[in-house]
Amino acid sequence: MWKILTIIAFISLIASFFRGKNAVWGGATIGLIIGTIVAVFQKFNWPVLYKAIIIGILVGVIADIFGLLSDFLKKKS
Repeated sequence: MWKILTIIAFISLIASFFRGKNAVWGGATIGLIIGTIVAVFQKFNWPVLYKAIIIGILVGVIADIFGLLSDFLKKKS
């Protein structure tokens, strides 16, 4: 399961690389910060940091999709 999510997250990062600041990179940053904080309290468990970054990226992708959907619905009405 995590391999599939990692592939999706990696493709999303590459696709959003040249768009400047966006929710995908913001999610990755927040995931890194939160994952580091949680990992420190668990004697620096690396898989926790990895999973937090992946979850952050995917949350950013979902936020980006909601933004695109919102723009589409505004244009439609």
